[in-house]
Amino acid sequence: MSGNRRRAFLVSAVVVGSALLTTACQDTDGKAEDTGAGSSSSSAGSADDKATPSGSSGGGGGQAADKDKDKGSGVDTGDGTREKVEQSCGANDITWSTRSESQAGGYVLIIAKAKSGITCWLPAELPTVAFGSDGTEAGPAEQSVGEPVKLTGNVTAYAGVNPKTTDADGGKELESIIVAVGNEDPDPVSLPVDTITVDEPIVTNWHTSPTDAVPFG
Repeated sequence: MSGNRRRAFLVSAVVVGSALLTTACQDTDGKAEDTGAGSSSSSAGSADDKATPSGSSGGGGGQAADKDKDKGSGVDTGDGTREKVEQSCGANDITWSTRSESQAGGYVLIIAKAKSGITCWLPAELPTVAFGSDGTEAGPAEQSVGEPVKLTGNVTAYAGVNPKTTDADGGKELESIIVAVGNEDPDPVSLPVDTITVDEPIVTNWHTSPTDAVPFG
């Protein structure tokens, strides 16, 4: 073999060897990457299997939700049961009427009964009673706050209104009063009364007996 042919053969051998070496390295890297990815996926699957045994994840949440559902809505009494919460009365839940009384110098008795099928609570606060276009409001006739009254069936609540507590002459002559269950009631009602003179009016708390609703003062 001549010197030129020998040099050409060596160069060719070096080029081919380099190419084979590069290919081998690429194959090795690819296998390493594939092996790593497979291992990672397998590990993740094992971890998930351990963390969530078959059927336990959905079942546990569902059972807890079912238990809460079984308790029902209302207020927790502390012994695992719940007591039904009944609504507060609004003026539109009530059948209203008035009656003029002569006791204590004359007053208006407000009579409230729940409409058919309704059960609700009148709060311990005073009923809101207003008079005239300027909205003159009755003050308290009693020093202490009363008791809430549960209106249902034949239960009746009473509040007494003394429209004039002053001795001086004068005042507004009116033939109706505006009544609401508290200042936040969105549906106050206008109730007809005999002609009354209004001057510094007062109103009692709600009572279940009309004799307790006389507005002395």
